[in-house]
Amino acid sequence: MSGKFSWELRAAVLRALVRGQSLLQVAGWCGADRVTVGRWARLAGMQVRDGRRGGVVRADVDREVSPEVGRSYRRLTLADRSFIQAALAFPEPWGVRRIAGQLGVSASTVSREIHAHRVRHGDGFGYDAEVAHYRAVRSRDRYRPGKLADPTLRREVVTRLNARYSPQQIAGELKRAFPDQAEMQVSHETIYQALYVQGRGALRHELTVEKALRSGRTGRVPQSKLPPRSTRPWLEGARLVNRPAEATDRAVPGHWEGDLVVGPENSGIVTLVERTTRYVLLGRLPGTRDSATVTDVLASMIHALPAELKRTITWDQGTEMASHKAFTLRTGCPVFFCDPHSPWQRGTNENTNGLIRDFYPKGTNFNTVTDDGLAETQRLLNIRPRQTLDFRSPHVMLTELINGVALAT
Repeated sequence: MSGKFSWELRAAVLRALVRGQSLLQVAGWCGADRVTVGRWARLAGMQVRDGRRGGVVRADVDREVSPEVGRSYRRLTLADRSFIQAALAFPEPWGVRRIAGQLGVSASTVSREIHAHRVRHGDGFGYDAEVAHYRAVRSRDRYRPGKLADPTLRREVVTRLNARYSPQQIAGELKRAFPDQAEMQVSHETIYQALYVQGRGALRHELTVEKALRSGRTGRVPQSKLPPRSTRPWLEGARLVNRPAEATDRAVPGHWEGDLVVGPENSGIVTLVERTTRYVLLGRLPGTRDSATVTDVLASMIHALPAELKRTITWDQGTEMASHKAFTLRTGCPVFFCDPHSPWQRGTNENTNGLIRDFYPKGTNFNTVTDDGLAETQRLLNIRPRQTLDFRSPHVMLTELINGVALAT
């Protein structure tokens, strides 16, 4: 059907829809039926309302585009897009860089604009400024920030959450406190969404209370009758937020990060690195990686350390440390777990595991690595001068700490 109508006519149809004419009105003068007009609108990326006098969802295309603080680019205006349309329609169409130079924007901005908002017509594409601007405005409206992005309202909500108000109580009190200010009112569902959906989240990290809700939940209770997935109860009370604050700045030694480096045939080694000195301990697993075996190897690795150097261990959420409470009773060293998919929270260990892979590339079967060979790898890692230690070695740093602890006792 598109071959029967020119691009000029089709663009005029789309512009009329943007300006508020109905499908029936447009069909009355363009020569195409209402169904065809609706199909053109959908192919142009417009949201169409059905019905005899249906049209496209309106957008505030006349709204001024305000500059965004901190952005290195500016949004294109309708005038900008009109210039792009004209430049592309010249007998010798302008290139992207020439258009960008005239508009004072980057060439990539113009290139993305043309490719994102062009409309397929026949075997080619057409670009119309009003249609492109409509689509851009609709896209921005679809992803505009939520109500709690307003700092004043957000502060009122956070203050009441910290005072242990429920979301319903907050919504009700704000309505009474600000009866004539709709911008200072928010529904309880919006508050729940900010607590549940946005991260354990964008709102939760501003709270001073441990539990934002009396239930203590950080997510919706599933309505399905199927049994819920395991929540790894052994993580409770042992998450990173429960770790002593002194572990964060590396000023106090004795805080370690750990992980497994694994290979085929259920082989692997346990890696530990001390956060202050970067001292590395390695322990080979005996052909199995269950929790009891891992914690046994881990306990033997730190057995000889003074108590002052066995303060905490930080691990990821792997099930190999599910029996960490038994390990803590045995060694006196508590284990804390990072957030899911957050390897940077134990970045020293991640870096160390990369160094270990220099010795044992991926695919290494650790069942064939001897204890002597592993001990030599540990020695080489610990005598290596490190820039972060002012080119001193982890061995020297840990030896000084141990000697200092011995003198103090």
